[in-house]
Amino acid sequence: MSRILEGVPSVVTTPNPTTVLMTVTGKDKPGVTSVLFAALTRHGVDVLDVEQVVIRDRLVLGVLVSTEYDPEQLQESVEQAMASVGMAVDIEIGAEDGEADKLGSTHVVVVLGQPVTARSFSEVARRLAAIDVNIDSIQRVADYPVTGLELQVTAPDTGEDTDATLTSEMANLSAGLGVDVAVERAGLTRRAKRLVVFDVDSTLIQGEVIEMLAAKAGREEEVRRVTEQAMLGELDFAESLRRRVAVLEGLPATVMDEVAADLELTPGARTTIRTLRRLGYHTGVVSGGFTRIIDQLVDDLGLDFSAANDLEVVDGKLTGRVVGEIVDRPGKARALHRFAEEFNVPIGQCVAVGDGANDMDMLSAAGLGVAFNAKPALREIADTALSYPFLDAVLFVLGVTRAEVEAADAADGVLRRVPLDV
Repeated sequence: MSRILEGVPSVVTTPNPTTVLMTVTGKDKPGVTSVLFAALTRHGVDVLDVEQVVIRDRLVLGVLVSTEYDPEQLQESVEQAMASVGMAVDIEIGAEDGEADKLGSTHVVVVLGQPVTARSFSEVARRLAAIDVNIDSIQRVADYPVTGLELQVTAPDTGEDTDATLTSEMANLSAGLGVDVAVERAGLTRRAKRLVVFDVDSTLIQGEVIEMLAAKAGREEEVRRVTEQAMLGELDFAESLRRRVAVLEGLPATVMDEVAADLELTPGARTTIRTLRRLGYHTGVVSGGFTRIIDQLVDDLGLDFSAANDLEVVDGKLTGRVVGEIVDRPGKARALHRFAEEFNVPIGQCVAVGDGANDMDMLSAAGLGVAFNAKPALREIADTALSYPFLDAVLFVLGVTRAEVEAADAADGVLRRVPLDV
């Protein structure tokens, strides 16, 4: 049976619809898509899927269609149309429209590196294939301060065992390749995050506040050793805090203001907080540090909440004691739950970022726990680990691209790139 379509000769219909996949490649230019779809329109096809990407002015355009008419006539028409605009086209007749494609990807894998080498990316792809995970699409999400590639992938099933296997495989791979590989569930779970809490020392800021205070008493090295034991999980945090604070006895309370004035933010910290606030996230800090210092940081960055420890002051001098409830490892998790309840955000929609063993309970409680330049004990339990000293890498894990960040910064007149020491 044949049927006349407007503007084309008689075409032959087939008993069952045929799927046809067309992949157009070539130098990007205006009009390619319109020329292709004009040819498709003349053949009365139904469009099932479209995906387009442009890399360095090179276009890759894939279109999956269903047709009741002769697919070979469609192929000839499309080839002629694409040749007219100087594009190459590969056509597969009878291409499958898989159920996984209809349902969408199950996970997102973000690869971050400085740089991402062909070898490292090849190993990621190979390991995914080895556990039967298919890569559906790849896009660049960052070119500064690290290169970031986001892979939408489909796992063979969506159970918790699959999550654990995928996360474990990528973590093991990351350790040997010199790149960070983060894994998250795709879809609403990823986009629903609404509250982010940061540890302060060696996370939001560079260095440890207690060591800066101890330096005022000439006992920095002594305190540093105790801090290291606590961060490695070798010493109870509350006990370590009492031991470290004791060396501050007799110092004027004004040293806290001096230290607050000298704090250095982690590279990317302002960009991260600014971007999260634009997106409507609630942001804050939960710290084993000290309220008087943290409060100035909260004001500077415009954070929504904070929890920290209070140093006792008598007659304008530090007594070497902490007053009130200590914000230790379990205390950090309690604070996260408290702030999540205060802002009416389910705990599964919270993100926690930290670097030490005392952050373990907080990261475990959050829907997404991010170990940032972290000690081994924390990396083992975190959902993902970041090794580069740029806090804005957290944005890329959350699905925010560098282009989006810089477009918003440009609109606000605050766009700048600081040269990197690489």
